[in-house]
Amino acid sequence: MPELVAARRVVVVGGKGGVGKTAVSSAVALGEARRGRRVLLVSTDPAHNLGHLWGADVGDAGTTLAPRLDAIEIDPERTTEEHLRQVGERLRRLMPPHLAGEVDRHLSLARDAPGMHEAAILERVAEVVEASLASYDLLVLDTAPSGHTARLMALPETLTTWTDGLLRREERARRLGEAERGVSGRTTARDRQGRTLADDPAAGVLGAPAGPVETEQGDRNAEIRDVLLRRRARFALLRSVFTDPAATAFVVVLAAERLPVLETVELAEQLRRAGVHLGGLVVNKRSPADGGPLLAARRAHEDQYLRTLDDALPQAPRVEAPLLPDDLVGAAALQRFGEVLGFGRTDVR
Repeated sequence: MPELVAARRVVVVGGKGGVGKTAVSSAVALGEARRGRRVLLVSTDPAHNLGHLWGADVGDAGTTLAPRLDAIEIDPERTTEEHLRQVGERLRRLMPPHLAGEVDRHLSLARDAPGMHEAAILERVAEVVEASLASYDLLVLDTAPSGHTARLMALPETLTTWTDGLLRREERARRLGEAERGVSGRTTARDRQGRTLADDPAAGVLGAPAGPVETEQGDRNAEIRDVLLRRRARFALLRSVFTDPAATAFVVVLAAERLPVLETVELAEQLRRAGVHLGGLVVNKRSPADGGPLLAARRAHEDQYLRTLDDALPQAPRVEAPLLPDDLVGAAALQRFGEVLGFGRTDVR
């Protein structure tokens, strides 16, 4: 595990709910921070387990959990509300004043539209990734359960393509508008007692100043295009980071049970289609072989499912973490868990 993480700038931790994603994310982040790297740990899981695990108030504004380790819990509701607020401000500025009521109606309907929360969270993740690459050595993303995570990994390409489509439509509309203004200018100019375009500066063509309405519309179009270009650049950066195996590794956490194993195989296929590299697997809460007949039988049962995992994902590196007697709460417990995952005791002061 340390070798996998040390070579990357981003580690995304995913898997089925309840398998220990937050514990693994936290142990990885703490282990790398203790090795001297500046680490940002970010949770996109609406369950907010990060603060509970560390016994700290993390929240959307973020906090410092340990030397060289900062953390943020992205709040989906707050993120969506902030996203809609920013979109609303932009639309009211770009649209004519008499359409303000229509803008409010559109945003009210959009609040609960399918995919709105994912899109808003992706915007925030894109901002965090962009900022973390400049300020931190490592970003560790603790994600929501598998279905949400798979969509999150696929969204950068989807939204980049969607934004490209909007830009092409904007470009066609701009050219059409220019053509219409050119035709209108010629007709108007020649209807005015046979004068040529050059004789009629009011036509707003051939270098003559456009009217105030044209100028205002042009300013709106320029701002819309600028917004779309910034959005495309942000999503393109996110996609390039997520799909670069030298920069990002996706680690799947699972239990050695039927459903988590099957879900892991499915998630690995979804990641492959999205172009995201599967860095490794963490099989958590493995039953001991020497804990009496019950646990020994349980471990033999787990071995059967892990053979299924080996057959489906033979190239994926795997770490197995034992079932622990106590709850993982606080930095000391997470440090011990990190040692189980292979992070040594070295602590850079």
